[in-house]
Amino acid sequence: MSEIFEGYERQYCELSANLSRKCTSILALHGEEKKHKLSELKTGLDEAESLIRRMDLEARSLPPTQKATLLAKLREYKSDLNNLKRESKKVSSAQDPVASRNELMEAGMADHVMSGHDQRNRLLMSTETLNQSGERIKESKRTLLETEELGVSILQDLDSQRQRLRHAQSTLYGVDDNIGKSRRILNSMGHRLARNKWILGSIISVLAMAIVLVTYVKLKS
Repeated sequence: MSEIFEGYERQYCELSANLSRKCTSILALHGEEKKHKLSELKTGLDEAESLIRRMDLEARSLPPTQKATLLAKLREYKSDLNNLKRESKKVSSAQDPVASRNELMEAGMADHVMSGHDQRNRLLMSTETLNQSGERIKESKRTLLETEELGVSILQDLDSQRQRLRHAQSTLYGVDDNIGKSRRILNSMGHRLARNKWILGSIISVLAMAIVLVTYVKLKS
């Protein structure tokens, strides 16, 4: 779970509880004091709406598996904020404190307040469950990071072995070139040796013929 979302969530829950208490306390006020509290209430509602928008942006930036869960929670917070807005409108539109209190009670404001408290309690329980899930997710992330580091180490070893194999391959290519050159030199020497043998045979043949001719001439004389 996103730590940023959790921070906004805690701020909203505290602010929501505070605004609910203000809605109830304003019923007993009148005059300038009531105007001041209504101004504080409006500022608090604006801040709560801003926190809702931030949570929405943060939730939508997360992976789908986390986003779906957080958006479901966010719908409950939006419903809670709408209840607070309705309570605020009823409180601000009331003229006489006693009459306003009776009117709001008749309209079910007390039910809304109790419902809001129950809803916030459920949200806090859901938050605790999500926090526990977040710890498990963090543990899984740590395991994944350790696995990733091991994979990187293996890849580095494989790359080092590949470099050694390339070096050995280059050495083999050099040896093969040297063998090729030696083969060409030996072939050239073989050709020269064969040519020299042919020349030597020719000389021997000429000498033999000369000896035979000289011997023949001597015998004839």
